Amino acid sequence: QVQLVESGGGLVQAGGSLTLSCAASGRTLSMYVMGWFHQAPGTERDLVAAITYGEGITYYSDSVKGRFTISRDNAKNMVFLQMSSLKPDDTGVYYCAAKRRGEPRSAYNVWGQGTQVTVSS
Repeated sequence: QVQLVESGGGLVQAGGSLTLSCAASGRTLSMYVMGWFHQAPGTERDLVAAITYGEGITYYSDSVKGRFTISRDNAKNMVFLQMSSLKPDDTGVYYCAAKRRGEPRSAYNVWGQGTQVTVSS
């Protein structure tokens, strides 16, 4: 029943910043983990950040830790990914996703359509 829609992608120079938004509709997300995935051209999709929606506990991949911040607005059912110090390698499609708490990373099964981020050098 949960549906996710991403927005906020665009073109930015290396070193710049962007904030991605994910709007959720449907039932409450209190039992979910919300994640942001990155898929660079020609590569597999990788989880870069996640947050437990109820508790606000966060996870970051080593590649983005210290540069990206995931957050959520419980009242508005929105999740954000603040990206700074962007690198050309950050280029790709970013997907908002959700899974049930306690399930493995492979269990992300609710996906947005993705938003394109292009970082120029």
